[in-house]
Amino acid sequence: MYPNNNAHSQDIPYDPLPLTQDAPRDSIYSDLPSPHASGFDTPPVEMSYFSDTPPPGAAQPRFLGAALYDDPSNGYRDSFASQNTQNTFRTAPSVVTSSVYALNNDTPQAEQSATYHDDPNDPEYNSGRDGNLNSPRYLAEKRSAYAIPRVKSKRGLIIAGSILAAAIVLVAIVVPIYFVVIKPKSSSSDNSSGSPSSPTSTSTSSSGQPASDVVTGGNGSTITMEDGTTFTYLNPFGGTWYWDPQDPFNNNAQAQSWTLPLNQTFRFGIDKIFGVNLGGWLTTEPVSYAPALYQKYPTAIDEWTLSEAMAADTSPGGGLSQLETHYQTFITEQDFAEIAGAGLNFVRIPLPYWAIEVRSGEPFLPKTSWTYFLKAIQWARKYGLRINLDFHALPGSQNGWNHSGKFGSINVLYGPMGIANAQRSLDYIRILAEFISQPEYQDVVVIFGITNEPQGTPIGQDALSRYYMQAYDNVREASGIGAGKGPFISYHDGFLGLPQWAGWLPNADRIALDDHPYICFDGQSSAPMSSYAQTPCTTWGGMMNTSMNAFGFTAAGEFSNAVTDCGLYLNGVGLGTRYEGTYTPGTWPVIGSCTPWTDWQSWNSTMKSSIEQFVLASMDALQNWFFWTWKIGNSSTSGVVESPQWSYQLGLQNGWMPADPRVASGTCANQGIWSPPLQAWQTGGAGAGQIAAAVTSSYTWPPAQISNAGAVSLLPSYTPTGTVATLPPPTFTYSSGHAVKTASAGDGWENPSDTAGGMVGIASCSYLNPWIGTAAPPSPLCSSGAAARAVPAPLITPVARHQS
Repeated sequence: MYPNNNAHSQDIPYDPLPLTQDAPRDSIYSDLPSPHASGFDTPPVEMSYFSDTPPPGAAQPRFLGAALYDDPSNGYRDSFASQNTQNTFRTAPSVVTSSVYALNNDTPQAEQSATYHDDPNDPEYNSGRDGNLNSPRYLAEKRSAYAIPRVKSKRGLIIAGSILAAAIVLVAIVVPIYFVVIKPKSSSSDNSSGSPSSPTSTSTSSSGQPASDVVTGGNGSTITMEDGTTFTYLNPFGGTWYWDPQDPFNNNAQAQSWTLPLNQTFRFGIDKIFGVNLGGWLTTEPVSYAPALYQKYPTAIDEWTLSEAMAADTSPGGGLSQLETHYQTFITEQDFAEIAGAGLNFVRIPLPYWAIEVRSGEPFLPKTSWTYFLKAIQWARKYGLRINLDFHALPGSQNGWNHSGKFGSINVLYGPMGIANAQRSLDYIRILAEFISQPEYQDVVVIFGITNEPQGTPIGQDALSRYYMQAYDNVREASGIGAGKGPFISYHDGFLGLPQWAGWLPNADRIALDDHPYICFDGQSSAPMSSYAQTPCTTWGGMMNTSMNAFGFTAAGEFSNAVTDCGLYLNGVGLGTRYEGTYTPGTWPVIGSCTPWTDWQSWNSTMKSSIEQFVLASMDALQNWFFWTWKIGNSSTSGVVESPQWSYQLGLQNGWMPADPRVASGTCANQGIWSPPLQAWQTGGAGAGQIAAAVTSSYTWPPAQISNAGAVSLLPSYTPTGTVATLPPPTFTYSSGHAVKTASAGDGWENPSDTAGGMVGIASCSYLNPWIGTAAPPSPLCSSGAAARAVPAPLITPVARHQS
């Protein structure tokens, strides 16, 4: 279709366009050629009579072309849409005198409709005010920008004023009648009804929002939490939340405009992980993440002794229920909203084995933290965040540190109970994998860290590698092989160093390497914070780049802003600090007082900017990272945070953490950033899961021997004859009319063919305390005939998966 220059519009005095403040120009704006049509198979028609080239010196279009100017000789123009239409003339490029893209209708009927003209006096301009197909749906914008000046009328003003006065009188009469007479009767009727009209969602992870409420929103929208309290969602990065109780597994939410929504696959190696840990929430630690819990009980040094002290406390406010109060209050839905609003797109959530079960003699509060992990999944889904589930505390302890549940000795893959505890841990890995691989959860929980910080040096890399291989088999048995089937499997480097894992397990399906680069636990220095500005770049940048090539996807599961070990309980309860020379064990020189490093209320702008420079360098060097941690609890004695360099939230509130983590890019110059993408098999593509037999045979399970114990055949071990502790899903119920419905949430077990029983003891064999440490194995180990560890048929019958 050619531009129609045979007729001209009347000299209409358009209002000035309220979209630009540009200086007067002698030439018109020129728009670029329209893109090809999308969504249809009709190829664009060659239309050589249009020019693809903007006139020399022409600027980019703002809204309209010649209509910006008063020269009536330009006339009105036929418009040309840019895409989504089959009418072949609309696939041509726009011309210098055409209107902006897409001003024509894009409905199938539009092919027969007349083209749109800019002339407000043309009957065609107003032909669609009643819904006529000839009226484009976007004329409202056109009309508002080019409103025809109206003649002011005193009569019209008088009529309008009379109507307004009458309306005010009517409101003054009706409103009191409504609130005094009608509303009480309505409320009484509603309260007596057994079938409320507003659907509700009830469950251990429900929101309580009625379905009639708004189900999505962006920056500035109001959020109503489960307890009825509200807050304003602040997200300056284009993030949108989404929660509909009638559609609780909807993945439309998006953390930020640059992060893919949950209904699209996260591109590992291309998209960046900007993450934060929720440390101290579901696995408590005295190291300032829940200090008030531990300060209340002076004998508590880990969750084991804390649980014992709580259970023994029969006074009002005592008991193990205090832990659930901590789960309820330390991290809430608002934290997830704030995390998305801080420009972060992942959370790493430490979870202990007692979220699944406890066995005889174990004092932990069982199963309760699982309830709150389900809440975490719901909140992460609502705000478009993805989860790295970190199996943080294993039976027997994988490192002997307080955050493993019990401070003391290593008893996983080490010592006389090392193989039995590893068997039990592998069972829990399998149980967790079966749950998070279900389609209802796999788009939210996209990384599974199968064991946090195992002590690789005493355990030995051979035993750890075999354990890792068996964990891989357990997870992929649950999930299947290939992209879209379960999570990435994340392996901690065991403090052996990233180079030790180069080339490990080639062709494994979606595995990642986890490093925790801290500099605060080694030698201490009195150097000012400003001297560490480039330390992360020179220390960590190269190793991360190398590992991305040599191993595959590599991330920092933990790091902080700390350059000294100053902080309340940072090293443990009563263990002191290296910086002040009070740390035990060992003898440490006194470097100075910790006060300047912990008294954050006194930090000046230089200190704050120095910390921010350090964290920007850390983020850039590590590339994919999880800061430890989001929140630090206040000390019950001072009433303030006493480990400030470990709190992302506190740093945001007080100016030493970046409001936008993207600004870190480029902080480390000339570090040779790794270039994506990963190889296809590393992200679940071609070749994924095709591990060579020679490789798998070198990592058979169990190992022949383990450290500090000797031959595995002489050690206590379990047999798979127990009932598997399948994890319960959340329950979402809502009312629809007079019916109450329950949304399908899965049954906790993705692969019905995974029928092996759970690892339990053999009745005729002897076992030691799982936290025994160094000891001789039982002798005799088992009575005659039991040592063969016969494996009977499994005791569980898997339930077929429910369809969503």
